[in-house]
Amino acid sequence: MMKKLLIASDLHGSAYYTRFLMDRICEEEADRVLLLGDLLYHGPRNDLPREYAPKEVIAMLNGIRNHILAVRGNCDTEVDQMVLEFPIMADYAMLYVEGYTMIAVHGHHAGEAAPPPHRPGDILLAGHTHIPCCHEHEDFIYMNPGSVSIPKEGSRHSYMTLESGRFLWKDVENGEIWMEKRI
Repeated sequence: MMKKLLIASDLHGSAYYTRFLMDRICEEEADRVLLLGDLLYHGPRNDLPREYAPKEVIAMLNGIRNHILAVRGNCDTEVDQMVLEFPIMADYAMLYVEGYTMIAVHGHHAGEAAPPPHRPGDILLAGHTHIPCCHEHEDFIYMNPGSVSIPKEGSRHSYMTLESGRFLWKDVENGEIWMEKRI
């Protein structure tokens, strides 16, 4: 039974911020790490993130491969899958945690404005925008952990955890909680 889930997105090949994420993963003692895509490449619309070093990120992520669940981001390719030792090519994943159905996507195809097929009460987890948020809609809840390495709109370098019905948004550099949602 999963007791704690760590959710992160948009690492974009930054060894600097992925090191912080690895520290948080160790501290959090999460049962699983859910990565919502854009792991290695920075993409044509983003500046290079601090310490852009995809090979270092590959080594760090492969070191915890048995703990990772991942979905494909718009910057993830088959070449990335060739070097990562865990599956990253699924467009979505469904998780059943604490009695809730969570649909994990990157957010570039299906997202808050155009959610994938879902049932009332489902939780949609997506990255892509690099903006952390939690929005309750009529029949689903949309949550975004923000970006580990390239936050936008003045947001923090962030990730989320889920434990005992509490989603917590945290600063990747120090683990400080700055937002919460109880389900």
